[in-house]
Amino acid sequence: MKNFNPNLLHPKTQLTQVIGKIYRDGMTTTSGGNISIMDENGDIWVTPSAIDKGKLTEDDIICVKKDGTIVGKHKPSSEYPFHKAIYDARPEIKAVIHAHPPALVSFSIVREIPNTNIIPQAKKVCGKIGYAEYELPGSEALGAVIAKQFIGSDYMAVIMENHGTVLGGTDMLDAYTRFETLEFCCQTIINAKGIGNPTYLTDEQIKAYEAQMPEVKDCNTNVVNTTIEKALRSEIVEFVHRACRQNLMISSFGTISMRAEGNDFLITPTGIARWDLKTEDIVQIKDGKPEEGKTPSRSTKLHQMIYEQNPNVNTIIITQSPYLMAYGTTGVKFDVRTIPESWIFLQDVPCLPIETQFQGNTTIPEMICDTVPAVLVANNSFLVTGGSMMQAFDRLEVAEFSAKSLVIGAPLGKMVPINDEQVEDLRKKFLS
Repeated sequence: MKNFNPNLLHPKTQLTQVIGKIYRDGMTTTSGGNISIMDENGDIWVTPSAIDKGKLTEDDIICVKKDGTIVGKHKPSSEYPFHKAIYDARPEIKAVIHAHPPALVSFSIVREIPNTNIIPQAKKVCGKIGYAEYELPGSEALGAVIAKQFIGSDYMAVIMENHGTVLGGTDMLDAYTRFETLEFCCQTIINAKGIGNPTYLTDEQIKAYEAQMPEVKDCNTNVVNTTIEKALRSEIVEFVHRACRQNLMISSFGTISMRAEGNDFLITPTGIARWDLKTEDIVQIKDGKPEEGKTPSRSTKLHQMIYEQNPNVNTIIITQSPYLMAYGTTGVKFDVRTIPESWIFLQDVPCLPIETQFQGNTTIPEMICDTVPAVLVANNSFLVTGGSMMQAFDRLEVAEFSAKSLVIGAPLGKMVPINDEQVEDLRKKFLS
C-alpha cells in the first residue's frame, strides 16, 4: 500500500488496499475475513461475500446505504450484521476489521485474551480487549454478543470465541494498525512459549517507555538536502518497505537511520505507518537538531550516541520481528552458534533490560563494536548496526532466520551449537 490516507482515499480504495495487504501477509484466507468503513453520510462500505480476497477490486465493494439499500453487484459479507451492530453501538468507530489471523485464532480457540504488555507500544495501540462468546457466524445473535462488548466500554478489539477477532478504529489506518499489532503480540507470545516462559512489562515500565518521546525544543530551520542525503532518504524508505514485506517490521514500530556526514544522520519519524513511509517523511538530524516540522523516532538520541562513539557504524536498525522477540521476551539465550553464517555475521548477541534503550542511557552505545554489532532489548526490540545499509539489513535477516530455526526446531529436541573450537576456526578464517 502506498500513500494510504484515509482522509483522501475513497472507501472502495481503502478497502481493496487493506484487504489485499491482509491477504498477502497471510492474515486471512481466500474466502475469510471482511472489513468495512462507515462514511460521513452513515453509509457502510463493506467487502462482498464469497469473492476471492486475493483478486478483490474496487468494483467488487458493496455499499449499504443508511436506509438499508444495497448498491453493488454482489451480496455484502455474511458478517455484515455485526459490522452494523458495532457502528450502532459506538459512533466514534468508523472502520471495522474482522479476520482469522493464525495467532489470534489460536487465542480464540484456547479462549484466552492476549496480554499486550509483551511489547511496549501494544497496550496503547490495542487498548483494552473484550471477549465475545460463540454464536453462529453471520447471525444476528453473533452481532448482538459482539455489540454487547462494544456498548458502554472503551474496547476497540474483541476476541471472538472459536472464531477470530474483530477490531474497530477511528479510521481504517487506525483499525489496521491495531489489528496488525495485536496479531504480532499473539505471535510473539506463542513463539516465546515454544522456548520458555514469556515475561511481560509492568504498567510502570510501559509508562516510562512512553515518556521517551523526544522533546523537540530546538529545530534546524535551514535544511539543505545534499545529493548524498537525497539518495540516503530513498534507501531508508526502500529498506523500511522491504522490512515490512519480509515480516521484519510492523506498522507501529521500527526505526532505521543512516549516517550522512560526520555525526549528522537521517532517521525515520514517529507516528507514520512504516509500510506507507515516504522520502519526505524522513527526518534530518544535523548538529543534534531535527529538521523543523517533523518528529523523529523516540530513539533518536540513542542513534546519535551510537554514531558519535562508533565511527565505523553508518546504519542502525531497531525493529521487532516475531522470532527474535521470542528470545527478547523470555530471557532465554539467543545462541547464534547455529550455523557458521549466523555466528560470522552476528557473533554473540547480548540481551539487555528495556531501560538501556531509554534517553541518556549509555549502555548500548558503549557496548556496540566490531564484535558486538547487535543487541536484543528485553520486551522491546532488536538493534543491529552495520557499515552500510546492506550489511545491517543482512545481519537482521540472518538473526531472524536463526531465531526462527531455533524456535521451530525446539520441539525436535536439544539444539546442538557449533563448539568453541569450531567457532575459533571461524574467527581465524573470517574475522582476523
